[in-house]
Amino acid sequence: MVPISAVLITQDEARHLPAALDSVRFCEEIVVVDCGSRDGTRRIAEAAGARVIVHEPWPGFVAQRNFAAQSARHDWLLAVDADERVSPGLRQEIQGRRAAGFTHAGYRIPRVARYLGRWIRGTDWYPDPQLRLWDRRRGRWEGALIHESVKVSGSVGRLRHELEHLTYEDIADHLRTIDSYTTLWARQAFAEGRRTGPLEAVAACAWAFFRNYVLRRGALLGSAGLTVSTLNATYTYVKLAKLLELQQGVVPGR
Repeated sequence: MVPISAVLITQDEARHLPAALDSVRFCEEIVVVDCGSRDGTRRIAEAAGARVIVHEPWPGFVAQRNFAAQSARHDWLLAVDADERVSPGLRQEIQGRRAAGFTHAGYRIPRVARYLGRWIRGTDWYPDPQLRLWDRRRGRWEGALIHESVKVSGSVGRLRHELEHLTYEDIADHLRTIDSYTTLWARQAFAEGRRTGPLEAVAACAWAFFRNYVLRRGALLGSAGLTVSTLNATYTYVKLAKLLELQQGVVPGR
């Protein structure tokens, strides 16, 4: 049986963390790398049997995730956030794969979001494949300000069962995240030389809504699907509008 280290990074995650830790108890080791928590996160992790490492000040998501990966005792890693849960089916699938011996450098896992009282299996949010199970000797986290991900050297397999994601508390929480992430996206895109115009922002917004609500079946998800489709389109418009601000010399989020 190939040993696995579950790795999590945290900051003030006391409310979400217990269920996340419980879902990865099948791993031989749980590593929690914490940065400045003041709400009992560290105590909860230690009580659950995790090895807690304090790593601060905050170095950014990519650096913190790679630090956690290198701090593990085993080479095969399963990365889970505090607001995510390994479903029973996914746990059984991972157990079966490692009993037989992993045949890829890493594995993508479909992720399903819980939002407004239901699981969102549609829109751009699903199946949202995440490479979260991998051999650290053949891969590491990469990325810039946002949307970091694991890149591996070698073949990548796919698992069938889902990683469950508890997304936003409510629409207000969702809007706060949109504001934060669109600012980061615009800064990153501008630094990379990306440019836009008002017509692109409008067209991209309209296409995003059609893609989410019609092509990716948001219409079948009731009011939650309509909300996700609308806010995904809003995200698309706002990130491009903020990029346009930077082109005009305005610094968004200053």
